[in-house]
Amino acid sequence: MVTTNKVGITGMGIVSSIGNDISTFSNSLRNGTSGIKQAAILKEPKVSVDIAAKIENFSFSDSIDHFQNVSDKKYHLAKRLGRRAPFVIQTSILSALEAWCSARLYDGKILPERIGVIVAGQNSTQNYQYDLISKFKKDPEYLSPRYALEFLETNQVGVLSELFDIKGEGFVVGGASATGNVGVIKGSQLVLSGIVDVCMVVGVAADLSPMDIQGFINIGAMGGKKYINQPEKACRPFDKEHEGFIYGQASACVILESESSAINRGIPFLAEVKGSAFHLDSNSSANPNVDGEARTMLSALSQAGVSVSDVNYINTHGSSSPLGDKTEAEAIQKVFKNHTSNLWLNSTKSLTGHCLYSAGLVELIATVEQMNKGFLHPNKNLEVPICDDLQFCGAEALDYHIDVAMSNSFGFGGINTSVVLKRG
Repeated sequence: MVTTNKVGITGMGIVSSIGNDISTFSNSLRNGTSGIKQAAILKEPKVSVDIAAKIENFSFSDSIDHFQNVSDKKYHLAKRLGRRAPFVIQTSILSALEAWCSARLYDGKILPERIGVIVAGQNSTQNYQYDLISKFKKDPEYLSPRYALEFLETNQVGVLSELFDIKGEGFVVGGASATGNVGVIKGSQLVLSGIVDVCMVVGVAADLSPMDIQGFINIGAMGGKKYINQPEKACRPFDKEHEGFIYGQASACVILESESSAINRGIPFLAEVKGSAFHLDSNSSANPNVDGEARTMLSALSQAGVSVSDVNYINTHGSSSPLGDKTEAEAIQKVFKNHTSNLWLNSTKSLTGHCLYSAGLVELIATVEQMNKGFLHPNKNLEVPICDDLQFCGAEALDYHIDVAMSNSFGFGGINTSVVLKRG
């Protein structure tokens, strides 16, 4: 088994409310474009909040026709696998295809047994099943023969492994709102251990049913009531008028690869995954914990072999939840102390909403794009910060050189994750 001491990102792909490819997504970040809108709620019963950053005007067949460097065989296979598949499978196929092409994995230099796939997502078929209930009640035999496969999360693993001829390890991970980061951490571990040379990590789009949305509203996690008629102002990370997260949708994919494999193929790292950490709070509730978040950030820095003074940017979890934002701000102050004056912070969720399972991957991609394009995207709607001793981005993008960045994701159930990236 060959080991490597470096793992990096060699490809990325995305389907989101602010761009259905990396280039459009990156431009939206720089321009501070928000995907948060009044959602068209056509279902009954209607929920009390209908603001979201949804993937709109989506066409799988039109989107797949835009890809270049895809062989006829893979193109037709992708169309067959996605044509009648649930929405979340279709978006995963598209983000994965973009990442695969970005990493130039079509060169065929890596054996299928040396490639793995991790699907970062949970409860992804809730809305798919919700839509079938009324028809099922009328006629149980209406169900598609593939339903028994499609309601399982492992359907994503099967579809992606078939499409990309992946024969290494493959599995599903979950971590509530930290799921995307969990996938990146586990994928990095697979590559660092030498089990695979390349690992595709796909963050699944959250396709919530009305019941799921109402559930988040009932526990006070979801915002939108204050700004029901001004949806773009509803998501307000670290602002005193924040009231809860705004639901967002995105499928995001990164290709993780060992340094030796990337060098052999002549592919540069877009960024190095320098270190990461994943710690629990021993807590089954939704409330975050300052000590747990601080411990995780310190552990990630230690694993990366960098000091607090080396980090000059954090892509925060920044969910726009009053307790969540306050807790994260206190944890950052606890870890970075006097260095906070040299540390810029923003929240991608201010533009994309909270993409739940894929949020960590969406924000990792946002971090890499800012790092490589030399800018910091706006922290939208930050008018009166909840604290004065942290340096938050404002209403406009900043030209800025990021050397070492941290991306945080924290989830219900005391799940804390941090990933440290270094310029490639």
